[in-house]
Amino acid sequence: MNTLSSSQSLDEGQLRLELGERSYDIMVGENLLDQAGQIISPLSKGDKAVIVTDSNVAPLYLARLENSLSAAGIEHTAITLPAGEQTKSFEHLQALTDKLFETGVDRKTMLIALGGGVIGDLAGFAAAITMRGIEFIQIPTTFLSQVDSSVGGKTGINSAYGKNLIGAFHQPRLVLADLETLTTLPRRQLLAGYAEVVKYGLINDPDFFSWLEENGAALLDGEQNLQRHAVLTSCASKAAIVAADERETGVRALLNLGHTFGHALEAEVGYGEALLHGEAVSIGMVMAFDLSQRLGLCSEADAARVRAHLGGVGLPTDLKGLSSASWTPDRLMAHMGLDKKSEGGTIIFVLAHAIGDAFIANAVAPDELRAFLGDTLTTP
Repeated sequence: MNTLSSSQSLDEGQLRLELGERSYDIMVGENLLDQAGQIISPLSKGDKAVIVTDSNVAPLYLARLENSLSAAGIEHTAITLPAGEQTKSFEHLQALTDKLFETGVDRKTMLIALGGGVIGDLAGFAAAITMRGIEFIQIPTTFLSQVDSSVGGKTGINSAYGKNLIGAFHQPRLVLADLETLTTLPRRQLLAGYAEVVKYGLINDPDFFSWLEENGAALLDGEQNLQRHAVLTSCASKAAIVAADERETGVRALLNLGHTFGHALEAEVGYGEALLHGEAVSIGMVMAFDLSQRLGLCSEADAARVRAHLGGVGLPTDLKGLSSASWTPDRLMAHMGLDKKSEGGTIIFVLAHAIGDAFIANAVAPDELRAFLGDTLTTP
């Protein structure tokens, strides 16, 4: 099913994720925050909205969004949560839903997630379970959330047992990605989002990966036209996959390239500043290609090319500075076994035949995986 109404839509900064009655637009451009009220108003069932944001984003962008909603005649309140991955927890989910009820939320209230992936995931999950489901809008303000987490309807929180293990599929009504918000993003956060951009090239678009090799450095230095192209290309790729497999029963699992390894690393390090999600995905993608090479599935040249590009832009590609003597292959495999992508005790990986030719693998022998992890942990 085609997710774009026309190729021109992509050039103009807008595409559509087709899911029947739950289809929605993804808009990418500059100064969309100032137009948000006008854009949101026709989608709202009522005249009330609740903005959910965090302590980093609120001082930068909340006033602009509120002014836009006021100009459109949309009554609104704002809830500001602590910034950081630790906010994706039961404690903050309960606090958020309590505050929603305190504001007088009803089934016509529109929830607006203004922030990065943490706010988008948490607010989306709150929308999914409040009154058995209210509508919400994603206004992603980080590179990672613009290119990945805001699109596709995955919402949730973390558990002590793993990342995003508690959640629901709940699609937004709209995604508004304002590229101006990237100008205030620390470079480390921009890099973390870039890892997810690279993922789309590695999955099924070798030409896009080549484009990133040529343009990635300038993109990360702030060239907005390049950022726009990267966001739109990533969202179009994800939209096509989600439209074909919304509930991840098949092809959508390809979007987990690098994540089985990455989530295990995050669980071992602890969710927070020590290892950002995108950094874990970067290492995980290198590990996925290294394992593919080890199994004779892809060439050494492709594995080296992936490592060279990610490392060249400044992303981590190995476990230096992360692993400790307590890390063992069995500990990492235990984390992987609890990952939501495991099935019947079998760890599901996304491996690759080549750059742009990823596939879902469920037959990696435990002994082979253990040996690979052992070698990875001991590589200086």
